[in-house]
Formats: sequence, C-alpha cells, structure tokens
Amino acid sequence: MRSRTVRLAVATVILAAFGAAAAFLVSSEKQLRTIAASASTFDVHAREAVDALADVRAAEEAYLVPGQGLPFWMHKVATTVDVVRPNIAGLRQSSGSTAALSALVDADAALTEFENIDRRAREYMNAGQQLMASDVIFTEATQTAAAAGHQIEGARVAERQVADSKSAAIRRSEGLAAGGAAAFAFVMMLTLVPRPRQDDAAGIAATPESEEFARVVARPQPAPAKHEPAFPADTPVSPTGRIRMTTSPVLKAAAELAVAFGRVNEAGELERLMARTADVLDASGIVVWMGNSMGGDLRPVVTHGYSSQAVSRMPKVARGADNAAAAAYRTGELQIVPSRPGFRGAVVAPILRADGCVGALSAEIQDGGEIADGVHAVAAIVAAQLGCVLPEAPVESLNDVKTATA
Repeated sequence: MRSRTVRLAVATVILAAFGAAAAFLVSSEKQLRTIAASASTFDVHAREAVDALADVRAAEEAYLVPGQGLPFWMHKVATTVDVVRPNIAGLRQSSGSTAALSALVDADAALTEFENIDRRAREYMNAGQQLMASDVIFTEATQTAAAAGHQIEGARVAERQVADSKSAAIRRSEGLAAGGAAAFAFVMMLTLVPRPRQDDAAGIAATPESEEFARVVARPQPAPAKHEPAFPADTPVSPTGRIRMTTSPVLKAAAELAVAFGRVNEAGELERLMARTADVLDASGIVVWMGNSMGGDLRPVVTHGYSSQAVSRMPKVARGADNAAAAAYRTGELQIVPSRPGFRGAVVAPILRADGCVGALSAEIQDGGEIADGVHAVAAIVAAQLGCVLPEAPVESLNDVKTATA
C-alpha cells in the first residue's frame, strides 16, 4: 500500500483500537478492586458476627459457674446479642448473593430463638433451678447459637464465591479485549505491506531498454558482512528487487495463541493452551506460578509436562528466593537460565498487570533454544495473556501468619 493518507488512516484506527482496549482494561480493573473491597468488608463483618456468637455462648455458660457474678454475665449476653443483630442486618443489606441472603435470614431467626431460650434460662437461674437452667443452656441455647454461626459462615462463603465468579468473568472480558485488539492490529498492519504495481512489473518485462536502463542506473547496495548474509536464500523477492514482507511461523503461532487465550472459559482449555505453548516454544515442561501484587509467595497453578507427583512436590517460592522465577517476580523482567551439560535451559517471563507483577511463566527449553529471540517473544506474549486470564493468589490472613510464626 503506497498511499500515505491510507497509511495514516490505518495507523489511526490501530491506535484507536488500542486506546479503547486500554480504557476498557482500566475500567475493568477499577470494577475488580470494588468487588474485592466489598467482598473483604463482608468477610470481616461476618467473622466478627461469628466470633460474637461464640462469646455469647461462653457468657451464657458462665451463668452456672459458682462464684461468678450472674448479673454481669447476663448483661454481657444481652449487649453482645444487641451487637450481633445489627451486624446481621448490615450483612443482609450488602449481600449480593441469593444464597447468602437466605442464610442470613435463617441466622437472624436463630438469633431471635436464642434470645427466647436465654430468657427461659434466666428465669430458671433466678428461681434457683440450676439443673433446669443447665439443661436449657447446654442443649437448646448452645445448638441455636451454633446454628446461627454456621448460617453466617455459609453466607460468607456464598458471598465470596459470587465475588470470585464476577472477577473471573471480568478477567475473561479483559482477555477478549486485549486479544481482540492485538489481532485487529495485526490484521491492519498486514494491509500496510507494500506491493509492486502491476503496470511497473509489466513494463519491465516488456521493454529490454527499460531493463537495461534499470540495471545500469540502479544504486549499488552495500556488501553484507562476511559472517552474516544479506538475507536468507529462500527469502521471496519481487520483480523490482524488493524483499516481500512475509509472516514468520513464530509470529503466526503467537497471534493464534493470543486469540485462543482471549476465548478461555474453563481450566481444561487453559491446560490445552499450555500444551500448544510448549509445542511452539519446544519446551519439555511449563509451570505457571501465581502470586499477587502484595508480594505473596508464588504457587504453581497450571503445569504441563510434569507428573502429578512432581507437581505435588513443588514448594511455594518466596519473592526473595534465589532463583529465576523469584527474580522475574521481583524485577518484572524476563529471565534466562542457560543450559549446561546434563541440564536443560529455561526461560522465565513475568506475568504483569497494571498494579505490578503477579506471577511468572517458566518453561524448560530443549536443545539450547532458551537464547532465541522468538522464544523470548512468545513467552512474553503468553505471560501477558495469562495476566488477563488468571486471578491473583489470595493474600494470607493475619491468623495464618500468626499460626505459621507460632
């Protein structure tokens, strides 16, 4: 295509496509952060309600302990119930799941029933009938409070599942947007490849004078260096002497992988794409390590070419570890592990998002191919697509950290 105006128009369309995709990705990331914040708030409030119900059970059982102040524990039970009830009401208002809302309604009903049972236990205690009170407290009251806690915990789990489902759907949309923009740009760039004019080619073939003139006045090309040819012998050349632009197999395979990642809907499809990626890279094994933007440990989430026993023995990798996966995770740059006698080389590409590096794609490359530019490019493209498809690993809770420290 020789028209400068058309070239500028095509370039403008490509930039517009990438701009639209970028705007969509920014909006999607904001939506993902909102969903994550809402789910985290719901999770915290639900855990607080469950802990408060455990305190209510313990305080009510203290009615029967000799030497304890009965008015103090009765007041504590009443005030704690007054805290749990508005907490459940707030959870019902913020719930976005039908299952969670139903569980919270049952928890509210169980809390009301607990109050009635507690009222009976108090009457028995005030009447000096501790045996009757203990029977009510350790059977009816304990079971009712536990049922309310189970309902709140079920609501928390259901709400988390809904949030994860929404996040996964948004990630798939982001993958489709990024893959579609890349495919569109690739197709539009093919239209910019210059082609010889038919009338020029016909004129050169028909008139020997023109051919002789062109041969005489043609500007000599500089001789290539001795150690590298001007271009491969099988490179196609047009009648005017220009090298025709062709699509390399690596570029075509990378484009097909990018489009395929944009259509991923389930884990099985992702595993098949890992097998295709291994074929393109000539890799004997691939591991997708996922962490999070907070710097959590890397965990293997998708593998290809390794046995289930080998995968089960793969440990978590800390961000500060001394290996290529951790280095790519820390720096956000592609790492190369050179091959040596008896050991294959490897390429590790960082999985990047707008808020930082969240993982790494490692591939064991056969026959010393880890130094090839094409291998590096395909690994980087696949890692970029994985950043749009896979969710981050969850951040470890404070309780988990305390348990591990203990």
